[in-house]
Amino acid sequence: MTDARPPAKYNVGLVQMAMSADPDENLQHAIDRVEEAARQGARLVCLPELFRSRYFAQVEDAALFDLAEPVPGPSTEALGKVARRAGVVVIAPLFERRAPGLYHNTAAVIDADGRLVGLYRKMHIPDDPAYYEKFYFAPGDLGFRTFDTQVGRIGTLVCWDQWYPEGARLTALQGAHILFYPTAIGWHPRERQQHGAQQLDAWRTIQRSHAIANGLFVAAVNRVGHERPAEGGGDRADGIEFWGSSFLADPFGVVVMEAPRDREAVLVAEVDLARIEEVRRSWPFLRDRRIDAYAGIGERFLDNAPPLIADS
Repeated sequence: MTDARPPAKYNVGLVQMAMSADPDENLQHAIDRVEEAARQGARLVCLPELFRSRYFAQVEDAALFDLAEPVPGPSTEALGKVARRAGVVVIAPLFERRAPGLYHNTAAVIDADGRLVGLYRKMHIPDDPAYYEKFYFAPGDLGFRTFDTQVGRIGTLVCWDQWYPEGARLTALQGAHILFYPTAIGWHPRERQQHGAQQLDAWRTIQRSHAIANGLFVAAVNRVGHERPAEGGGDRADGIEFWGSSFLADPFGVVVMEAPRDREAVLVAEVDLARIEEVRRSWPFLRDRRIDAYAGIGERFLDNAPPLIADS
């Protein structure tokens, strides 16, 4: 990080992409979109989760571990060059090969000078139909982190993390002014008509709630396109329709920009740190937290709690 003070306001770029079966093609596409966002004035650009490949966790196949790469490695090297050339911070979500047989779903943070600032390894790992991530990824062991960059202190989590208020809170308490959630989420096509609208609304609502509860900016960065497993059948052979809808919310949860559901987009919008101060003065949730009363939050479940329904 340079000695210059971070800006009081700057533009972020959110890259909503469709992925091909060719990792090198996806990397070049990401580079092109980072440069496009930089030309539009972005000083920080975030890519979607696992952007170098199609979403492979729809099936359990050991051969797909070959998609993983070391960090530092080819992607961080290529994106480090474009970060330095364009003068932008880049969040690059990758399939990390940490050691033989040990893999993570990782977001690499690259500063505007091309330097790898650090890694966030996805903490919450799902195991749902067509989201068989526990087969591929070890849970993150670096904790919830912030990163000091040329645009200031930022935080990033990944996809399934977006449903957990604890991760957002712990990152915010470390001084992040913005949280990024690179993600890969969509509909199972057969369920879209019945449940699609509610699922998308819940996804937007939970992330907007992180912005409101913590008084900071939140950015969700999704992929688009209909991706089917390369092989196999079963009840999920129709794949996933990724719903796009990437967005930036301000510290009061106002959606200041949003991408379409069905096509690629590069969104660029301003982050003004004065908005954080303005909202937190009026809605001082951090001030009024009862930190003396939250001891139970570290438990899986409070088995000795009174029953929800009293005996009659």
